[in-house]
Amino acid sequence: MEQQLVLSKSIDNNEAVIMQNIDEDEIFPSEKTNYVVCTSKIEGNKKTKKGLIKMRSLDFAKESPIHGKSLHHARSFSSHFLINIDEIMSDDDNEKGALISKTSSGNMGIFPYDQSSITSQSISDDVTLENTRKKNNIMEVKTSCTMDQEDEDSCSWRRIQIEPTLRIRLKFQDVKYTVALKGEKHSDAEKCILQGVSGSACPGEVLALMGPSGGGKTTLLKLLSGKVKNDSGMITYNDQPYNKSLKQRIGFVLQDDVVFPHLTVKETLTYAALLRLPNKLTKEQKKERAISVINELGLERCQDTIIGGVFVRGISGGERKRVCIGNEILLNPSLLFLDEPTSGLDSTTALRIVQTLHNIARAGKTVVTTIHQPSSRLFSRFDKLILLGQGCSMYSGKASEAMLYFSSIGCSPLIAMNPAEFLIDLANGNIKDKSIPSDLENKFLPGNHHFKSENEGPSSADVHEYFVGAYESRVANEEKIKLLNHRLIEEDSEEQSWPNLRDSGATWNQQFSILFTRGIKERSHEYFSSLRIIQVIATAIIVGLLWWHSDTSSPEKVADQAGLLFFISVFWAFFPLFAAIFTFPQERAMLVKERSVNMYKLSAYFVARITTDLLLDIVLPVVFLAIVYFMVGLKLTFPAFSLTLVTVLLCIIAAQGLGLAIGAAFMDVKKATTFASVTLMTFMLSGGFFVQEVPRFISWVRYISINYHTYRLLLKIQYNSLGSSKYGSVVPESGGVEVGAMLVMIIGYRLLAYFLLKKMKLRTTT
Repeated sequence: MEQQLVLSKSIDNNEAVIMQNIDEDEIFPSEKTNYVVCTSKIEGNKKTKKGLIKMRSLDFAKESPIHGKSLHHARSFSSHFLINIDEIMSDDDNEKGALISKTSSGNMGIFPYDQSSITSQSISDDVTLENTRKKNNIMEVKTSCTMDQEDEDSCSWRRIQIEPTLRIRLKFQDVKYTVALKGEKHSDAEKCILQGVSGSACPGEVLALMGPSGGGKTTLLKLLSGKVKNDSGMITYNDQPYNKSLKQRIGFVLQDDVVFPHLTVKETLTYAALLRLPNKLTKEQKKERAISVINELGLERCQDTIIGGVFVRGISGGERKRVCIGNEILLNPSLLFLDEPTSGLDSTTALRIVQTLHNIARAGKTVVTTIHQPSSRLFSRFDKLILLGQGCSMYSGKASEAMLYFSSIGCSPLIAMNPAEFLIDLANGNIKDKSIPSDLENKFLPGNHHFKSENEGPSSADVHEYFVGAYESRVANEEKIKLLNHRLIEEDSEEQSWPNLRDSGATWNQQFSILFTRGIKERSHEYFSSLRIIQVIATAIIVGLLWWHSDTSSPEKVADQAGLLFFISVFWAFFPLFAAIFTFPQERAMLVKERSVNMYKLSAYFVARITTDLLLDIVLPVVFLAIVYFMVGLKLTFPAFSLTLVTVLLCIIAAQGLGLAIGAAFMDVKKATTFASVTLMTFMLSGGFFVQEVPRFISWVRYISINYHTYRLLLKIQYNSLGSSKYGSVVPESGGVEVGAMLVMIIGYRLLAYFLLKKMKLRTTT
C-alpha cells in the first residue's frame, strides 16, 4: 500500500492543504499507536495553491496537550492522525511542509514510492529521518488508540486464572538440530535442520518465528517446548534446563486442529477441564472455568454448535482454532507455543487470533508462535521476531526494527511491499524489487572471482549467505552477550524449583467416567447414523425374504437354513471387525495429543473405549435378529431366541477385539484393512460350512476362527432336539468348548490391542 500525506502552505493565503493517496486494498485498525512524522521540503520560489484533496473526520474540539492550541483530527482509512495545524502554520512562510505519514503501515516498513525520485537511502533511513525532524521543526504525535481496551482484555485474562502465573523467561543460544537421512548409502549421513539459532522471549511478549517452508520453524518450536530433545545448544527457562516438572506449565497448540467433530464447543472445553484441572477444584468450578475461557475467547455465540470436520459441518476455522487455544489455556500455562495458528484463515480472522495471543501475553505469559507470511497488520502485533532461512538466523530482535536493520545494511524495497513479504523474499534469497547491498553487489563486478557474466547477478544461495554473514557479524554477537548478561527474573526459591502446583487432574475412576460419557456422545452419531441403520435393516429384510418361513422337514431344507446361520456368523463378524479397525488409526492424533499432556491414563481410555463400543453395538444386532428370526421362522422359543442373541453378541465382541488388535498393530488403515480381509476370508473358509474335512496340518486354523465357533453354537441352539446323525459331524455335542473359546478370544484380542498401544510411542514429549 502506498500512502503519502503532503501538507503544503500557500504563501498567499496561509492555507493548510492535506493531500492523501490511499490504497484501499488494506485497511489498518486503529488499535496500534501510530505516529505522524512531518518533514519539510523546500521548493524554491515556486508558489502553489492547492485545495483540500481528501480529508476525513475533522475535529476542532481537541486541544494540544502542550500548547493548548486547536488540534485538527484527520482520520484516514489506515490510521488516526492528530496534527497540530497551528504549530505548522507558525513556521517560516518561505517553507512548504511535506507531511509524511508514518502510520501503522509506514512504521512496519510500507514505504511511499515515487517513481521519479527514490533511492535506497531515502527508504527507511533512520539517521537521516531523525536529522530531518530536528532541522525542520518536525513534530511527532502519538495518536489515540485502544490501549485501555487492551488493558481491559489483559485484566480479564488475569481474572480467569486458576493460580498466579509463574513468569518464565525463555532463552536459547546456539541451538542446532540434525536428523539422520534414511535410504542413504552411508549410515552416518545427516541433514542439518537448525544451525546455531539464538534468541529470547520474556513474559508479556509474543515471539514470532518466521521463514519460508522448510526453514526450521516448527523444529525450533518443538525444541523450545520440550517435545523434541535438544541435540546441541542451550535452552533455559528462567536459567534452568527443561525438566518434567516444567511440562505442566507449557501449552502447545498444533497446526492441525485435533478435536472431536461431533462434540460442541462447550462439551469439548468442559471435558478437557474435568480431565486436566486439579482435584482441589470442584466439578462446578471446573465447568465455570471452561465457561470463562469460552467467554474470553469470544465463543459464546457458537458454544452449543458442534465443532465439525471434513464431512461434518460445524463452526468456522477461526473458531475451531480458538477452541484449540482454549484447550491449552485452561491450565493457565506460563509458556504457550503455537504452530502456525493463522494457516488457512482469512486476514481478519487471523488478526483476531493474533490479538487473542497478544492479550494472553499481556497477562504475564510468554507466547512463541511460528508464522509463515503474515499480513502487515499481523506483523505489527509481534513484539519479537526471528527470521529463519535454511535453518540459519537472518534476523533476531524487535519486530518493529527489522526493516530498519535491513535498510541499514543497504537492502530496502524499491516498491510498496508488505514487510513480511519483504523478509520472506530475503530468507528465500530473492532480491528482486529490492536494493542490493553494495558489499554484495561489489562481489559480482567484472574482475571479481564471483563474476560470471554481466547479465547474471547474485544467486539465491549468494544472497542467503550474505545476509546470514551480515547478521553474524553485526548483531549475533551482541545478542549472545545480552543473553548471557541479562538479569534473571526475580522469583522466590519455591518457584525456581518448579513446584508441582497442581495435583493430578482426575482419578482413574473419574477419567473412566468422563471418557465413557464423552465416547457415548461422540460415537453415537457414527453407530446410529441413518446409513448404518438402513444398511442393517435392509440386509435383515432381504435375508428374511430369501429364507421366508423355511422349515426343517427334510435334510435339504435344513441345509438351506444352516446356510442362513452361517451367513449370520459371517455378517456379524465382518461388520464390527472393519468398524473397529478404524478406531485407533483415526484417533491416533487425538490420543497422542491428550496423552502427551497426561490428560488420562491409557488404561482408563482403553477400558472406556471398549465399554462404549459394547453398549453401542447391542442395539443394531437386536433389531437385525428380531426381523430375521421371525421372518425365517427359526425355533420359536424364548430360550432359543435368547441364546441365539447371546451367541451373536459373543461373535460381535470377539470380532471387535480382533479389529482393535489389528488396528493397533498397524496404525495404518490400508495395511490394517488388507490384513483383516485375508484373516476374515481364512476364518470364513475354515468355518465348517464349505469344508467339512480339513487337512491336519492346517486344521488348527478353525480353532481360532470366530465363524467356526459361532456357527457351531447356532447349530446346537437350533437343532439340538434332532438326531445328530441327520447332520453328520457339523452338529456339536456340547456348546461349552465353543463358548470358552469365544471368551478366550474376547479377552485375548483386547489384551493384545492394549499392549500394542502401550508399546507404541504415543507420547511425543521427552
